[in-house]
Amino acid sequence: MTKAKIIGLGSYFPKKVLTNKDLEKMVDTTDEWIVTRTGINERRIADENEFTSDMAYEASKNALEDAKIKAEDIDLILVATLTPDYIFPSTACLVQNKLQANNAAAIDIQAACSGYVYALSFAKSLVEQKVYKNVLIVASEKLSSITDYQDRSTCILFGDAASACVVSLNGKGLEIESVYLGADGKMSDLLILPAGGCKKPATLDTVKNKEHFLKMDGKEVYKHAVRRMGEATKKCLEMANLHESDISWLVPHQANERIIDAIAKRFTHLPKEKVYKEVVYKFGNTSASSVGIALDLLKKGNKLKKDEYILLSVFGAGFTFGGCILKNLG
Repeated sequence: MTKAKIIGLGSYFPKKVLTNKDLEKMVDTTDEWIVTRTGINERRIADENEFTSDMAYEASKNALEDAKIKAEDIDLILVATLTPDYIFPSTACLVQNKLQANNAAAIDIQAACSGYVYALSFAKSLVEQKVYKNVLIVASEKLSSITDYQDRSTCILFGDAASACVVSLNGKGLEIESVYLGADGKMSDLLILPAGGCKKPATLDTVKNKEHFLKMDGKEVYKHAVRRMGEATKKCLEMANLHESDISWLVPHQANERIIDAIAKRFTHLPKEKVYKEVVYKFGNTSASSVGIALDLLKKGNKLKKDEYILLSVFGAGFTFGGCILKNLG
């Protein structure tokens, strides 16, 4: 059976740069402390009137251009986000309207930082079963809208950005070899946005108590992220009948350099320069969009060679986690 492929990639970054030096003026932290513990140097922040759907639209245009197809050729839009413009309508419907992709169905996916790989799994299945021909995946996050910039444990981590790709049976690109998805709902309280849903609607108290900002138990999240991302890479390799030595690029979710380094230790054959970290250095944790940005930058930098295998590994709130192996067809 012909396998689904990523035939176009795109990304988008807001213009405003928030550096570690800027954060020194906002909270009790230092550039050295942030870099030592996270690897992050700076992150992008969307304008007040720039929203998740706007960034998604820009990334989508770039992906469509790269795929050399038109918006009307898309028949399904999947938007991975935990910061939608609204609870409803879906951000995917807003993107469909902005693109004028009038032939496309549209739906949001909420798998937090794992959303891009979750969407790849759905797109692969639907395209290979010929339910849809061309699926547009967009991961877009305005994390600054749910970040407490007085909480130094979280505000140093997150940034705003979007990435997109087109999945199809036609054309060349990155063939989707295997995808593994997992979840562990028992840990859902370790990384959470406490208020704003039906369990705790907005009130004066929820606003006063800052319950509309994300809350995270950093140490516990780190521990589970390393374990689950390691599990996902192993499962993916087994599903694709490949070995660790077959992998040319490791692209983990760009959350924290320490997490990336812990995952990389499992790949003793892989040179350090083949473990991708550029996104976390320049843009911080952009949640679902991070691995899509990494793929786009790898392609634009002409770093991918024909027939190389790229391994994605992700982890996010929920907990959700997963992995994906791509083969560069050139």
